[in-house]
Amino acid sequence: MAPALVRFLVPGTSVKFRCGGLSVERQTARLVANLCPTELVTYRERSPDHPYLDDCLRDEPTDAQVLWVVSWGFDVPGLIRRLSGRRVVYHAHSSQYGFGLPPGVPVLAVSRNTLGYWGNKAPRNPLFLVPNALDQVWLDRGNRSASQRRPIDVLVQARKSSPYVLKQLVPALRQAGLVVEVQTGWVDDLVDLFNRSTLYLYDSAEYWRGRGVTEGFGLPPLEALACGCVVFSSLNHALADYGDPGHTLHQIGCGRLLFDVERIQAAAASPQVWRPSRDRLEALLRECSEAALLERWRDALAHLESLKAVSGPPLSTPPTWRLRLQQLLARLQRVVNRLPGWPCR
Repeated sequence: MAPALVRFLVPGTSVKFRCGGLSVERQTARLVANLCPTELVTYRERSPDHPYLDDCLRDEPTDAQVLWVVSWGFDVPGLIRRLSGRRVVYHAHSSQYGFGLPPGVPVLAVSRNTLGYWGNKAPRNPLFLVPNALDQVWLDRGNRSASQRRPIDVLVQARKSSPYVLKQLVPALRQAGLVVEVQTGWVDDLVDLFNRSTLYLYDSAEYWRGRGVTEGFGLPPLEALACGCVVFSSLNHALADYGDPGHTLHQIGCGRLLFDVERIQAAAASPQVWRPSRDRLEALLRECSEAALLERWRDALAHLESLKAVSGPPLSTPPTWRLRLQQLLARLQRVVNRLPGWPCR
């Protein structure tokens, strides 16, 4: 079972909105189109290629067969209010935005980190795990044999990278004689860039902590692994979903600058020793393939259709202040119960 139509809401599709979140929603819409009709719907910027939210809400009656998917961080509460009376689900990438969800609004989490966040914050809402899929191009063109020496020893993407990597580690690695490329602009063929790199460094913990939200899924290290790179990465948030230190990747910023430099030098000299085992890597990539994620979406949509058929109000969760007040009163009652002469007779 699947909805008659799934609409993925994005603010716009022009260069102004180009980012990982937009890429993921477009890819997901394309993937889910294998199960049922899908559309991208914009709500800030009109596009000649996609419906506009205001027009849809004004011109179309409420239809229980249409499923609306919201995902854009701080816009989510407002979008849910605008879609009141319609079927809506939250495709949750990053967490820690601070908002709550109305009872009954399902959460499709892209990582176990985000799933755990909403499992704590909204435990009575329907919850699903639908990780982001690696685009097939990474699996088809990624060079995981890596038998020849690559021209770039170390690749760093400046966006999201920490001052430690850019200002301390990169200069130290260059001084040690390694060829380090810091990518700052748009690259037409990222697969080729990763295929030409021996190591990939990713250190996003400070970037996300400074913004107060989390690493939603962390595709770049996974893309690097698909291209046969040795990956040194932080392990914040969703990166811990697949980041197994010493097995799939290696922790960066691990105690001392010199320790990082020595390990990266060793990995550049003998990358085959530092890569994950072939079986482990292929199993990880299969879990994140579009074929595997299509089955997860199939299961989630079938579950949502079954849930729609059941009548009755959705379960809700007591507000945090009430739970804490109940705990406080229970502690006070235990103190009173221990007082001499209590209870009075």
